[in-house]
Amino acid sequence: MTPLVTNIQKYSIHDGDGIRTSVFFKGCPLKCTWCHNPETQKYTNQLLTNESKCTGCGYCAEECPEHAIRIEGGKALTDQKACILCGKCTDVCPQNLREMAGKTYTVKELVKELKKDEMFYEESGGGVTLSGGEVLANDMDYMEELARELYKSGISVTIDTCGYVPYSHFERILPYTETFLYDIKSMDPEKHRKYMGEDNRLILENLEKLSKDGARIYIRIPTIKEVNGTEEDMQAVIDFLLEKKIRTPQVNLLPYHNTGSSKYERLGTEYEGKNLSAPSKEEMEHFVKMFQQAGFHNTKIGG
Repeated sequence: MTPLVTNIQKYSIHDGDGIRTSVFFKGCPLKCTWCHNPETQKYTNQLLTNESKCTGCGYCAEECPEHAIRIEGGKALTDQKACILCGKCTDVCPQNLREMAGKTYTVKELVKELKKDEMFYEESGGGVTLSGGEVLANDMDYMEELARELYKSGISVTIDTCGYVPYSHFERILPYTETFLYDIKSMDPEKHRKYMGEDNRLILENLEKLSKDGARIYIRIPTIKEVNGTEEDMQAVIDFLLEKKIRTPQVNLLPYHNTGSSKYERLGTEYEGKNLSAPSKEEMEHFVKMFQQAGFHNTKIGG
């Protein structure tokens, strides 16, 4: 199945080196409690609405062939179970409060779009970042062809990954990838299962194999007080990287934020990360020093 793209974000400076264009694909094998892009969790198309700003004009309800939309209290309310994702309501909303999360591109079409910003890649040392969701959990024939075509065009490819995929998927994409942005969310398998939906065994095994195969890996740690935001948690990550001799020129500690929480309401679901929080500035700076003192000199907050 051709992967669905939810967003092509241009001029991105936080998804790898230089100025980049980030492509967000739908579908992920994990379900992180705080996921910033919940519209990328499912592999199928989804409808996003913005009911709070709706004026209740009723055009969407009139257009819906399944009568899945009703006007109540001056707002258009959607029965997600009855919706068949035809997209007709998105075409008639005068305020553009309805959108489909997911669009297909052929590899040729997507490469053409991504090459529009080649000048910025060349001047900044940037390129294209393939993200998600989980890009490597999608159709690997498509992803390998996309990465190969970008590579042949001289465009740097970075893969943003949670690591929870068969290692054969990494092997297919490795020849065309300059950098992997690799998430470590928790070293505790039970805590990982609680907050991410699966344990971390496969993720850590793949990281070790990828490092041994010579990949350039940036370790990224979404840092959340309740999940991994203690000195013991960070020391566990450091010990693993040292013990397994993980090759990483950069470590990024990413403080928790909830800027994606509003998307859950638009999807008709509940944000489960309400009780999560970011460590203090002082705690984050202490974590950075821990990594630097362990030999990971290029460790920073954000990125």
